[in-house]
Amino acid sequence: MSTLSSNQVDKKYSRLIAIVSVLIPIVVAVLLFVPAKLSLSAEWVYLLPKINAVINSLTSVLLILGFIFIKKKMINQHRAVMSSAFVLGALFLVSYVVYHASAPSTSFGGEGAIRTIYYVVLLSHILLAAIVVPFVLFAFYFALTQKIEKHKKIVKWTFPIWLYVSVTGVIVYLMISPYYSF
Repeated sequence: MSTLSSNQVDKKYSRLIAIVSVLIPIVVAVLLFVPAKLSLSAEWVYLLPKINAVINSLTSVLLILGFIFIKKKMINQHRAVMSSAFVLGALFLVSYVVYHASAPSTSFGGEGAIRTIYYVVLLSHILLAAIVVPFVLFAFYFALTQKIEKHKKIVKWTFPIWLYVSVTGVIVYLMISPYYSF
């Protein structure tokens, strides 16, 4: 019976993380730009943007708590809140995909400076949301495999980007929610 070396396992998971990190933005882009939608015909689908805003809010709080806990050397608490943030991120992604696969896109109706602000926030949110995926996955992998030095190096970038994405997700929701047609 052969066993994989640590380096082989790292390469295996690095490939998996790379594949997932490419597929997620592709799937989201397809869902946003393909006019045909799933016909779930369920009212609950229209609750998902609110639920996503709550998920993003909770994720933001958990990320901040995780930062506080690690600064105070409270490793178990840090691990618990960061694992919860990771799970919320996965739930958000599923909810986001279901919503955009089944509901028509909503156009922002604001005008003037607020429109510019909305699109700057939205575009930076979208770009960084796509960029942060592999960082989060690698940070989580390094933590799970006890590669703490690698974990520390990557979270210096991951934490602020993930927090920005979570907070701006809520801001985008609050800015566009008056224009939902449901």
